[in-house]
Parts: sequence; C-alpha cells; structure tokens
Amino acid sequence: LFAVSWYTHRANLEWHRYAGYALLTLVLFRIYWGFVGSTTARFAHFVKGPAAIFRYGRTVLGRGQSTPVGHNPLGAISVVLLLGLLLAQCLLGLFVTDVDGLESGPLSGLVSFDTSRTLAEWHGRLFTALQILVGIHVVAVLFYLFAKRENLIGPMVTGWKRFVETVAPLPIGKWWHAASALVVIALLVWLVVRNG
Repeated sequence: LFAVSWYTHRANLEWHRYAGYALLTLVLFRIYWGFVGSTTARFAHFVKGPAAIFRYGRTVLGRGQSTPVGHNPLGAISVVLLLGLLLAQCLLGLFVTDVDGLESGPLSGLVSFDTSRTLAEWHGRLFTALQILVGIHVVAVLFYLFAKRENLIGPMVTGWKRFVETVAPLPIGKWWHAASALVVIALLVWLVVRNG
C-alpha cells in the first residue's frame, strides 16, 4: 500500500486516497494488535529501554541468531517509528488540499486552505522520511538474511521460525478477534472518510 500510494500520488489521486485509507486501516489495526494481540505482536514483548537496546546493539555484528522470538530491540525502534510516521502520514492526508484546491482529502473542509496546504507540505516531508526509514528497514532485513543467516521475512509471513535451541511455543491471538477488530477499524475509517 505504501508503494501504491507512492506510485499514484501524481498519476491517480483517487487510487492514492484508497491506498491511504487502506493503509490507515492496517496501521490502526496493527497499533490495536500491539496492545491486545498475540504475544510477539505486543509492544510490551519487544519494545525495550535504552539499556536493552545498547546491550543488543553490541551483539548485532556477531554470527548466529540474535533473538529467539519476535522483534529485536533495534527492530522495535524501526517498528515504532514506521507505525508512528505512517499513522501521521495517513492522518495528514485526510486534511490536505492540492495547490489549485481541486483535489482534497475528505476532512480538508475542517481546516482553512492555508492550513490544508501547510499539512500537504508536511505530508510530503513525512513521505521523504518514510522512504528513508523503509530503505533502512529493508537494508537491515537483508543484513540479517545474508550476514547473520537469519530469515526475518519468512517467520513474519508464516508465523513459524526454526530455532537453534528448543523454544516453547508462544500462544497466538485468536483469529476471530483479529478479523473482527480489522472489520471494525475498517468500518470506522470508512465512516470518517465518507462523512468527512
């Protein structure tokens, strides 16, 4: 959805908005799931303090698996930044208006034209920051894959990971809870953009 938003921001603003609404839905769901979801999805499981981040940072260049389960402390920084910037980007997009005032986000009528244009400038700046952060994230994943021989993508997609040592299975969130939360969040986003 990030790539679709990037591609369509000049070519097709209607699809750009749809991609933004879908992205907003997924980001809100992921934030919700970070508090009530499965064990490794919870922020409390992987967001650590400065001491833990520093300890992990000293070991990152060593060989072998760095963390047995879930995000490592450095990855947690990336996750939190990505979610925060994506949320801000999507929310700003709801209020922006183009230079001519012809194309607008669904909530742009709630702010003045000048405010909407200022928000549009920030929408562009945040996009640049997101491009940089996504690039760093991809490089880090490739580093883990090739230098540390640790596939982070497979377990993220499948939910399964092989370990060097035995690890007790973690309880996962109920699929119906996730599905119903996603539907509720999608309906809320739809109501906001439809009635903005």
